[in-house]
Amino acid sequence: MITTEPAKIVEALKAGILPIDSPAVPTGVFMVEPVNFRLNQDSSKDNQYMDMSVEVDPDRALEQYIDLVQLIRHAGVTVKSFPGDPETPDDVFPNNVFGTTPSDYRKPGRLVIGHMYHASRQKETERADIRNYFTGRGYDIVDLSIVDCVAELTGPLIIDRGRRLGFCGMTERVDASGIQAMHRAFDLRRTLQFDLAPGEYHTNVILSVLASRACVVQMEAIVDPRVRRALSMIYDEHVLHLNRAEKQAFAGNCIALTPNDLFMSQTAADALRRENRALLESWGFRVHSCALDEIEKAGGSLRCMVAEIY
Repeated sequence: MITTEPAKIVEALKAGILPIDSPAVPTGVFMVEPVNFRLNQDSSKDNQYMDMSVEVDPDRALEQYIDLVQLIRHAGVTVKSFPGDPETPDDVFPNNVFGTTPSDYRKPGRLVIGHMYHASRQKETERADIRNYFTGRGYDIVDLSIVDCVAELTGPLIIDRGRRLGFCGMTERVDASGIQAMHRAFDLRRTLQFDLAPGEYHTNVILSVLASRACVVQMEAIVDPRVRRALSMIYDEHVLHLNRAEKQAFAGNCIALTPNDLFMSQTAADALRRENRALLESWGFRVHSCALDEIEKAGGSLRCMVAEIY
């Protein structure tokens, strides 16, 4: 069920309809290395985090990518790295394009392929190597790129994986058909649909659910105060409130890849207030970070670079 009424999500939670009974964190991740890294003029049209006037260093972007891969692997998380394509400068952000669901005794896992808003990113969905990697491991493909919709997957759609609960902020990067298609493709029990503040392009810049037991959010970027209250009720005392400076530094663009290992860019970690870091640590999260400022010039950060494997 997709709803715009936050109270219905809270009611479902209280009724036991949203138990944490699915994997809350991935078994591994896959990433795409930057090749001939540059800024995408198309993406800048609705991405306030980009500045097309800045210079970029492709070699430094690649070095930062390699450092991130090593950081994640050092925490014991498996990373599959795919080569980049010089014709698709944003493919370093694969989580908008590809997502997965876990298999169980009833059905195989799925590789979900998104439908990108900008034409310059639609070519990314055609990659045979990523498709073949997952079909070769028994995944079914749900291809939204051939559906009449806009659905940039875990850019607009934040998923509490354990509960199979979605939070979808509506912008140009997702439409009504897209949210319905993603809800079905990711096999969600409930999805809460709401509006983001003007200027925001992806929900994953302002909200992250951490291992189904906490969330990081910049509340002011969510228009409806009822949605803000619902998040506070769902995650109780485990809600980390970001201020605007932390959000602008991509602190909301973080991801928990194990029940206790949380990853964010060095820009985000440096901006994180001392009391907020202390809260994360008190909730059992180890904060890992590395420099990604070169890649962040393209308007995304660490979470955008990481596609989860379930």
